[in-house]
Amino acid sequence: MQKANPKKNLCKPQQQSRPGIESKMVPKPRTAPSVESKGGKLTNKIAFIIGGDSGIGKATALLCAKKGADIVIAYLNEHTDAQVVKREIEEKYKRKCLLIPGDISKERFCIASVKKAVKAFGRINILVNNAGIHYETKILLDVTTRHLLKNFATNIFSMFWITKEALPHLSKGSSIINITSVSPYREQRRFNRLFSY
Repeated sequence: MQKANPKKNLCKPQQQSRPGIESKMVPKPRTAPSVESKGGKLTNKIAFIIGGDSGIGKATALLCAKKGADIVIAYLNEHTDAQVVKREIEEKYKRKCLLIPGDISKERFCIASVKKAVKAFGRINILVNNAGIHYETKILLDVTTRHLLKNFATNIFSMFWITKEALPHLSKGSSIINITSVSPYREQRRFNRLFSY
């Protein structure tokens, strides 16, 4: 008897040093907007996307551009990926795109990136806190203080620093979108199994 939901073929596992480079992935992630409706809903809006150079952040940047927004992308150092996104935003969607490379785990960069976005565009209408980092470990004893501090600085503190700096530049009707990963939920389930008595 055939299963109702046959098992999907998974891609071959790939490994890269941090940060990963999307252009080196096989197959390439699908990030092109699949929304078929016409653009215009975000015309005259500025979308500031943290981690918009690849993955979910890239897909968000492209969709916002398709809908008419100009884009600001803060990213770590994946310059090739960021340039690909910028080119697509400017050539395919005819929108402006500002790239700001730097480390969001540093408060100074978070503040400076918001200042650069506001200097370039005068405001922020949509803030998307998307970038994050994760160090997977088999057991709790393998979690290092260095990794723990980097996780919190990148995933939590940066969201606070960037949002705090951006708030005075957000007008009524603006949006703040905070994106998280499925990883913490997977880890929580795994730890629950380890510590259930």
